[in-house]
Amino acid sequence: MSGLAQALTIVIAVGAVALVVALVRSRRLKERYALIWLLVAFGMLALALARPLLDSVSRALGIQSGTTTLFLIATLVILGILLQLSMSLSALEEKVRDIAEAVALGESPETVEEPNDG
Repeated sequence: MSGLAQALTIVIAVGAVALVVALVRSRRLKERYALIWLLVAFGMLALALARPLLDSVSRALGIQSGTTTLFLIATLVILGILLQLSMSLSALEEKVRDIAEAVALGESPETVEEPNDG
């Protein structure tokens, strides 16, 4: 990984941490999701700072550039986050449907059970 790519990765990771903290403080991001994004940012920072480790992983995977390996790891992590968010969204859709059914039947929406969204 070139020095410029490493510096850019460090700046992005530090910026991500600052953004997540600002979003949590303004109550626009729940702590549950903030923890995930903070782990991603700190992981990215650790991989950028531990250049020999990243280069070793790259060689073991047959990848020539540490930057490419970092991008691959980030892509896999983001796919995992998307899967988790899709599961939460599915649970919320089910809850909305149950509330709409309760309202249509003249029941109180408060009697609808809370879904277990993971």
